[in-house]
Amino acid sequence: METKKLLTTKDMTLVALFTALIVVCAWISVPFTVPFTLQTFAVLTAAGLLGAKKGTFSVLLYVLLGAVGLPVFAGFKGGIAALLGPTGGYIIGFLFTAFITGLIIDRFGKSLKVVIPAMILGMIICYIFGTAWFMYVYTQAKEAVSLMTVLGWCIFPFLIPDGIKLALSAIVVNRLKEKI
Repeated sequence: METKKLLTTKDMTLVALFTALIVVCAWISVPFTVPFTLQTFAVLTAAGLLGAKKGTFSVLLYVLLGAVGLPVFAGFKGGIAALLGPTGGYIIGFLFTAFITGLIIDRFGKSLKVVIPAMILGMIICYIFGTAWFMYVYTQAKEAVSLMTVLGWCIFPFLIPDGIKLALSAIVVNRLKEKI
């Protein structure tokens, strides 16, 4: 009787490579009105090319590496404090972004008419997790803040850069879909 492996050697290699891509993209800070990193590009690309299971594994590995203290997060940060800090919800949100985006793409294919809405939904989920956590942490540390204020700090300045990263990720997934 043949047993089925959970992940093949090729799968494990791809998961590790995309984890490394997320790390490198977290370290790249692009100056803009508000500086931003390329993490979301890497998370969406991992989900789009690897699917729900392997894409989420690559993000989970990234989160775990950061949780144990390796400086893999933006600004070369790491540790539980980074995850529990104001922007930690966005990092945790990456897990759900990868899973939902990958799940939709696994189910409906890698055409642009599927990939783009799947990535948009994934980003919305990340925004929800991150914004809710930011509001909770900020309120605990300082004072209550309105949702519109937090959206002005955490979402609105990033919509254009995130839209560009999403479009680039969708193009990469569409171009490489047969290669991986």
